Parts: sequence; C-alpha cells; structure tokens
Amino acid sequence: MEQTELNIKQAVSAFKANLAKQGRASATILAYSKDIEQLADFVAKSNILNLDEVTKDHIDAFKADLAEKNYTTKSVSRKINSIKSFFSYIESQGLITENPSVGVSHPKYDIKPPRLLNKIEYRALRDTCREDLRMAAIVEILLQTGMRISELANLKISDIDGHTHQITIRAYESHPERIIPINQPAKEALDRYLTVRPKSANTNVFITKTGNSFLIRNIRSNLDRYFHLAGIEKAKVNDLRHTFIAQQLTSGSPLVYISKLVGHKRLSTTEKYLEFISEKPAKDKPKIVDL
Repeated sequence: MEQTELNIKQAVSAFKANLAKQGRASATILAYSKDIEQLADFVAKSNILNLDEVTKDHIDAFKADLAEKNYTTKSVSRKINSIKSFFSYIESQGLITENPSVGVSHPKYDIKPPRLLNKIEYRALRDTCREDLRMAAIVEILLQTGMRISELANLKISDIDGHTHQITIRAYESHPERIIPINQPAKEALDRYLTVRPKSANTNVFITKTGNSFLIRNIRSNLDRYFHLAGIEKAKVNDLRHTFIAQQLTSGSPLVYISKLVGHKRLSTTEKYLEFISEKPAKDKPKIVDL
C-alpha cells in the first residue's frame, strides 16, 4: 500500500487481505472489518478520515459511545480487539508512526459462571431429540467430546476413524490439529445418523436433506428448539461443551489432558472450571467418562 492510501476504509481492504492470508475464517474477517468500519464512521463525524489522524482519545470516545448505545460489554471488548489488531498491522506496514490503540483498555465486566447441565437436563435433551437422528448425533457428539460447534459443522467423513474410535479436528485459524476420542454412545448415535444421511458429494458429516452443509446458525437454532422442548431454560449450544469439561474434571481427568482434548490455548482457561464444580474432583485418572 502506498503512502497516499492512508484513508481508513482503504486500509481495511489491506487488513482483510492479510487476515485471509493468515487463514482466518471468513466470518472472523467480516466481523473485524465491520468493527473497524464502524470506528471509521464514528470518527468521520469529526472529519477524521485518515489513519494518522486517529488518536487514543477518538477510540476511547468510540468505546464510550458504544456503551451509551447499550452494546454488551463482550461486544465492546471484541470491537476493541479488532481495532487493536488493525492498528498493529497498519503500524507494522509503516503506514503510521504511532499506534493510537496502545493504552486503550477493555471494558471491565463480571465473568458469569458457565451454565452446566445436570444429568436430568442432558438426559431430557437426549430423549427429546431421539427421533431426529441428525440432531441426536449432534447432541451426543457435542456432549461426549466437548468439541466446538464450528468444529462439528466442519467435520468431514474422513475425519472419523471408527476402528480407533477417534476423530481428527483439523487445524483452523490459530488452532492446531488435534485428535479426540469418541466414546460408544457418541459413535452409536453417529452410526445411526449415517445410515439415513442423504447421499451427497458433500464430504461434511452433517448435511441437509438437499445435500448442503448444515450451517452453524441452523445447528444452533435447532438445538435451541430442542432445549425449549426439553424444558431446559437459559441453555445454549456452548453449554454442552461446558458440561463436558466440568464433568470430566469432576470425574478425575487430569487438567492438562482435558485442556488439550478441548483445544484450549491456555491451561488457565480450563482451570477456571474448577471454581464452578460443586463436587470435589476425584483423583486423576486419564479416562473420559460417558455422560
């Protein structure tokens, strides 16, 4: 990018191209660019159009404006992350001499404990979607492996090894490849679904009746419906992952083992779950228990 192209919105295009080169997901790139364009629109009201005119005060004012408009603390924090990443990239390209996002703080917020499903709840969910073989398999895999919904949506037929009872989670974004065990309940639910899965050239495990990929938003909306039908209140897709982690730690699975299994980048992320476990964890035993 030449020195004459210091317009904020022009610089966003270069930033997006760099994210794509890093292998970031299209949804992530779109979210980052929208956040930065929102900042650009905000500072434009003060006739600030170029990168080198943006100051820390402008970003702080933007953050305050978001709070006044009742954006959630989590949303504001994500936007600050986007802005910091953007200006760090622009600075690395030599297009600005001073990074205005340095020193901009994230809003403080109370971290709510994860919603953990009890045995009655996850068994009720399982019973409610039992006749829907696709959703039954999805619930079982999420609950018995702790994988992320994005990982499940991108799962390929070839990623499942029925002989070794293992699933390969392919590398994506900044997450390295990992191999996780699949227990008998999850394997049986998956096998039942595969017998009725529509024949398609699509290699994704979970597809629609027309052979298209079963999108994350549709998986989420279907699960929300089954949560409601099962009478489980205030539960979301990620709560199946939370429940898996908490149950395995309670059963005595080593912290480091579970952290690697679920793909946490930091051990401290897994460690926080110990605060939300009411039962005293059993002695370490590297075995995944069935839920």
